[in-house]
Amino acid sequence: MLHFEVFLGRMWHMSIIEIIFLALALSIDAFAVSLSAAATGRAQGTRATFRLAFHFGLFQFMMPVLGWSAGRTLEPLIAAYDHWVAFGLLGLIGARMIRASLSRVQAEEPDDPSRGLTLMALSIATSIDALAVGLSLAILRTDIWWPSFVIGIVTGTVCLIAIRLGRRLNGAVGKRAEFVGGVILIVIAIRILLAHTL
Repeated sequence: MLHFEVFLGRMWHMSIIEIIFLALALSIDAFAVSLSAAATGRAQGTRATFRLAFHFGLFQFMMPVLGWSAGRTLEPLIAAYDHWVAFGLLGLIGARMIRASLSRVQAEEPDDPSRGLTLMALSIATSIDALAVGLSLAILRTDIWWPSFVIGIVTGTVCLIAIRLGRRLNGAVGKRAEFVGGVILIVIAIRILLAHTL
């Protein structure tokens, strides 16, 4: 993940432009997941679009607030394993997507990432860094509501754009997109792990 320490010295008086820039950085993973879900045809229709954009945006809003509320007390505990949680969730889902893309048997009803536990897992995994940002804001004694609101809105908007782009690719890429989507999730998972261990 990106090193958000660059922002920490100035976060308590960030401009709206800086907050939007931070929000865009935090939304990258949600963008990739939304693009993959739409391109593979697993998230179709207005309801699926709303569920993905709403939940990713909601979790990106909630995580900084939760991190800020936890403050310094939980920071050492969360920092020790947050990257492993994200790595495990994204890696597992990515592996399942790759396996499904390589299978010659076409499932009658492919899994919909905009529903149930899969949606919950993706929402959590793509918003782990937002939790860390919330912790940082708490340490700096910064207000949390405005930055969190902007982060949530930007993420939801970015997801809507990603889904629109992904659906245009659907007919052209078929199962290849599903394979690529799985690879993307695993790459994100590895990137998260390396960024926190190197």
